[in-house]
Amino acid sequence: MAMGKLTKNDVEHVARLARLPLSDKEILKFQKQLSEVVTYVSELAAVDTSKTKPTSQSTGLTNVTRPDISKSKGLTQEEALSGTESLHNGYFVVPQILDKKDR
Repeated sequence: MAMGKLTKNDVEHVARLARLPLSDKEILKFQKQLSEVVTYVSELAAVDTSKTKPTSQSTGLTNVTRPDISKSKGLTQEEALSGTESLHNGYFVVPQILDKKDR
């Protein structure tokens, strides 16, 4: 792909890679939009970052999440199974979805 203006073939190639079926109208629309993105990225690449220190984050904050505390008492096994009549050894009985040949 050339920097800046993309060709129709460039857009069709990207669409094929992404498995996106595009109409001719969409190809023209995305050709313009993607060309603008590529031009902008090439402008960013021209910025001198040689004196910029690498960083993985910029806020200085650490561990700003709350503790994972349950506010529910939960259900007992008896309460969880109370809405069904199909039980076997303390478990729900459900229809089989796999045949032996599928395993």
